Amino acid sequence: MPRIKVATAVLNQTPMAWESNTRNIIDAIEDARRQQVSLLCLPELCITGYGCEDYFFAYDLEEQAKKCLLEIVTHTHDIIVAVGLPLRHNNRLYNLACLIANKRILGFYCKQHLANNGIHYEARWFHAWPPGIVERTTIDHIDYPIGDVIFDLSGVRIAFEICEDAWVPNRPGRRHYERGVDIMLNPSASHFGFYKFLTRERFVIDASRSFGCSYLYTNLLGNEAGRAVYDGDAIIASNGEFLKSSNRFSYEDHLITTAVIDTEYTRLSQIQNMADLPKDKFWKVPGTFDFPDIEPVPMQVAELEAFEGGGALKEEEFARAVCLALFDYLRKSHSQGFTVSLSGGADSSACVALCGLMIRLAEESIGLERFKQKLGHIEKIQNCETAEEITKELIHTIYQGTENSSEDTLGSARSLAESIGATFYQINIDCLVETYTGLIEGQIGRELTWTQDDIALQNIQARVRAPSVWLLTNLTNHLLLSTSNRSEVAVGYATMDGDTAGSISPIAGIDKFYLRKWLVWLETVGCHVQGKYIKVEGLKKVNSLQPTAELRPVDRRQTDEDDLMPYEFLDALEESGIRDKKPPVECYRIALVVFKDRYTYAQMLTWTERFFKLWSRNQWKRERYAPSFHLDDLNLDPRTWCRFPILSGGFERELAELREYAAAEKGVSKGRRIGF
Repeated sequence: MPRIKVATAVLNQTPMAWESNTRNIIDAIEDARRQQVSLLCLPELCITGYGCEDYFFAYDLEEQAKKCLLEIVTHTHDIIVAVGLPLRHNNRLYNLACLIANKRILGFYCKQHLANNGIHYEARWFHAWPPGIVERTTIDHIDYPIGDVIFDLSGVRIAFEICEDAWVPNRPGRRHYERGVDIMLNPSASHFGFYKFLTRERFVIDASRSFGCSYLYTNLLGNEAGRAVYDGDAIIASNGEFLKSSNRFSYEDHLITTAVIDTEYTRLSQIQNMADLPKDKFWKVPGTFDFPDIEPVPMQVAELEAFEGGGALKEEEFARAVCLALFDYLRKSHSQGFTVSLSGGADSSACVALCGLMIRLAEESIGLERFKQKLGHIEKIQNCETAEEITKELIHTIYQGTENSSEDTLGSARSLAESIGATFYQINIDCLVETYTGLIEGQIGRELTWTQDDIALQNIQARVRAPSVWLLTNLTNHLLLSTSNRSEVAVGYATMDGDTAGSISPIAGIDKFYLRKWLVWLETVGCHVQGKYIKVEGLKKVNSLQPTAELRPVDRRQTDEDDLMPYEFLDALEESGIRDKKPPVECYRIALVVFKDRYTYAQMLTWTERFFKLWSRNQWKRERYAPSFHLDDLNLDPRTWCRFPILSGGFERELAELREYAAAEKGVSKGRRIGF
């Protein structure tokens, strides 16, 4: 039949969680069958989970995956299903997709291009399959074709591109097109990044037009393994037309997206443009399937979600990605809630606001009863009847003041906690600071002073907050959230074992300049959900304050930007120097163009030197920060994205070249309005 009802399924999986992963897959298959789907595409490595890391080397992992595969096969009557898993062949491990039709495995397509940059290390575990090669492999005493195969089911040709296969210039889709393929399936594990869904949509639509086919793209959903976040993006396009897309950032275990495709329509495009078919027929795997007769359907046009069409897309994506990541981290770690040392400043307030927003967005997505069901291990919320009651149980905050703290930050912390309904505690830690300083003064035989011991006296205040907040966290079996942002991570503006203490660092992937704008947006606009906006108006006091660590005496008027540099300038240096790997002199030259009307040359020179010195000096801190969520290509996590030596030359020669350039520039810039 020319018309076929197809579907994608996004899945919220967990590495090596065999029972729940298999159950999610089977539930998705049964859901698709209820909707009379003939062909279902599931995500890459969805049986094992994508983030198994070096446990992919384990022999037992593949054995468990095969057991799950054989169980899944029994649930595929009257449906074609593509499912992802790892498989050993000739003592090599491959990332592949298995096509099953009506309880029968037809064969395996192997990924040809491995993602091996940023958070992806596929070449560490898998081998890339060579194009054009087809062999045989054995599972449960039965031989199956494996490799660069195309499946021909009763005349309908189905091919694969697995994730990275579609992101490279020499993508397999070109060869599939030459073989007259009707449908291309792309099972992916493509991590979230700001605006990335727009890129996916373009390559899916373009592929369907260029290759004259229907193209099904699907992805994982949620916080699968701790750091990477998956937005659950699924797209169906046909012959250049965008038919359907999924709702992103769902709190469901799976979501089905369906469309009806017309194979005669796509074949018409190929008849007009197609090259000669290859003579080699080994790539074709024949099979039979009784496609049901599908009635014509009205024009299908994909619709964006409300938040995707607004003018605050990054703000919406940041909120939704981090909230979903927090929810899954809480659920999969079997913790009882979140605890935050709430200083009243932007960073800790953002963490608390995100926790509160998580509950609201989850309630909008799946309802309060499903929310409690998915967090069934947390007994204390099961009898709660409102989101406010749940918030009080799940989110605990503590303000730990000293003589250097202000009433402004105390009021900011209290008003935020009260506005979202979080539990709020307040203690004074001056006695702890005095105890530690007194003990050390007695040993070294002198008094500690701000003139001589500034950094040490600041750090001890931050460090003595850690034991008390850890104690509060442990009493309730909560997760302690670390509150460092990416700008602080870049220059080490944090006290190790103090404000860096925590199990997860939810905002360590976002810069401080943007974070402050986001907090204003969350207070005044908020997330667009079903015709309304979810705001956190308790951020009003937070947004009125100048960022400060409040670790020096009040009369010293400490601010973060006085200690470092303006956050906007810091973030620009980080982008050019760390992301783009430009030397200090080039970063300085870029800054001169961007900030020439705001800062003097002397300021920009001082800040550029300071940035590179602090960056080099503080890699050891970045190695020890709590895990963070990956949000974009500016992430600084050395375990997943941005590696740098702990010991280095510290850019000494490069900074000397910078000073030489600046001195020469000064000589030719006399008479300019701004100078040294």
